[in-house]
Amino acid sequence: MSPEPTGDPTAAAALLARLGQLGVDYLFVNSGTDFPPLIEAMAAAQANGTKLPEALVMPHEGAAMGMAQGYWLATGRPQAVMAHTNVGLANCAIGAINAATDRVPILLFSGRTPTTERDRFGARTVPIGWGQEMRDQTALIREAVKWDYELRFPEQVVELVDRAHAIAGSTPKGPVYLSLPREVLCAPCPAAELDRRPGQAPAVAAPHPDALEAAARILAEAERPVIFAQRGAGSPAAFLALAQLATDRAIPVVQYWAVQLAIAASHPMSAGIDPEPWISEADAILVIDSLAPWSPDIHRPPAGCRIVQLGPDPLYSRFPVRHFGADVALVGETGETLLALAATLRRLPRSTANEQRRRLVEERNAASRAAMLAAARAGGGLSMTKAWVSLCLGEAIAGRNATVLSELGCPLGPLELQAHGSWYQEPHSGGLGWSFPCGLGLALADRQRLVVATMGDGSYIFANPVACHQIAEALELPLLVIVLNNGEWGAVRQSVLGLYPDGHAARANRVPLTALAPSPDFTSVAAASRAWARQVEHGADLPQVLADAIRHVDEHRTLALLDVRVAG
Repeated sequence: MSPEPTGDPTAAAALLARLGQLGVDYLFVNSGTDFPPLIEAMAAAQANGTKLPEALVMPHEGAAMGMAQGYWLATGRPQAVMAHTNVGLANCAIGAINAATDRVPILLFSGRTPTTERDRFGARTVPIGWGQEMRDQTALIREAVKWDYELRFPEQVVELVDRAHAIAGSTPKGPVYLSLPREVLCAPCPAAELDRRPGQAPAVAAPHPDALEAAARILAEAERPVIFAQRGAGSPAAFLALAQLATDRAIPVVQYWAVQLAIAASHPMSAGIDPEPWISEADAILVIDSLAPWSPDIHRPPAGCRIVQLGPDPLYSRFPVRHFGADVALVGETGETLLALAATLRRLPRSTANEQRRRLVEERNAASRAAMLAAARAGGGLSMTKAWVSLCLGEAIAGRNATVLSELGCPLGPLELQAHGSWYQEPHSGGLGWSFPCGLGLALADRQRLVVATMGDGSYIFANPVACHQIAEALELPLLVIVLNNGEWGAVRQSVLGLYPDGHAARANRVPLTALAPSPDFTSVAAASRAWARQVEHGADLPQVLADAIRHVDEHRTLALLDVRVAG
């Protein structure tokens, strides 16, 4: 059945045009049989010279979600992912879970199999139109998105895209989802809809002045305060402000299981990753946007310790069980709220014990860091440690405009990182396969930055590396990938040993369900897409090979991969 000609664009064309009007740069797309109206709209736009967001072909939806997250981290602008009906959406689910946990706004779309069998343009034409139908397609990702809906009528498309974009960018940010039935995309949308100004703006929260004052007084009056920061400081300005606040008030900053850098590793108040001894002696704690700032089964603040929780959703309402204290909760975007707290705190007097406290903190931190770096240097023998790889990488990128991602890869401790945005770790949701495509998204957004994606061998396999390498070659993305290959699921083994240190698994030659042997030749996987690739087995060789890999990325502006064999 042919469509009746009209002077109006299709709903598919209106959707794409509106995304461009809202500032979306890229559509990360894995297409299917539901995409003909979208593809026709793109072709028509090219023929007419109409500017739309650039559509990038993604060989796998996991890569699409990871790249959208990486692009957001680099730019602060939400991007769009388009997937194929329920099967494509299923492949987006891990990325949606990761984006929800890290509060990354992504506009997620997937087609919906046609609901009609005949007599309507766009109706089912192939057997999978029946096979891909679900009673509740959105159930695949509903718990991971802030908002979801199904496009019912073509004239709705502009206002629904406006609403999706506004909700994704509202405090707390996160992914949203709109399903797109093929028949609706094929239907005409009134052209006048595209002339509307955006109908809704994001709702951005800010802390109440009374709560800021109360939080500042808790920190100012404390004798043994400590700061826990897990998701960074929120902005470059807040990164500097946190460093100054910690210095002025002599407050140690602990980055337990950090997913973003909040304070430079060499800062005198940087207290590493271990909550002890700080938490057990604290009389006040500032928690900066931390899902799990410490482990309640291991670390316990003293009775009477007052706790301030700061962040876009300081009580983390998405998570049913989370019982960290909150005597004061400061709700707002992390960077802006931290800047406001720092300004409020500057007006209050300092404790008379401030200088004595500063010396104690500096001495503890210096001793702890020296011991950590010494242990890292000792790991550079024939059996390399991850800490050694991290130490060598830190030295190789010193002074560079660089970002390191780690998904069970290089640990934060030995890296000498100094700037906001220089470190990202895998989301605490644990959806594997994140680091490689996220690095691709960062490199796409900023080709002048040196992006280093580090990961374990299991994470590399989960990333669908053939798909990721194809994307890197197709888009000519400069990226250094480092696979820390221990031939096993190391995180699983560590979890078993943590619960059963004297159990049968601890005494076994190989912990069950953890082995990934024989290890594939990852350099061959990379070489299949013409990447520069090397394997490193001896610690003494690593600094030179790292230098060669970085030189390749700098000079050739394409991907380099190192398969680094590590112990444990």
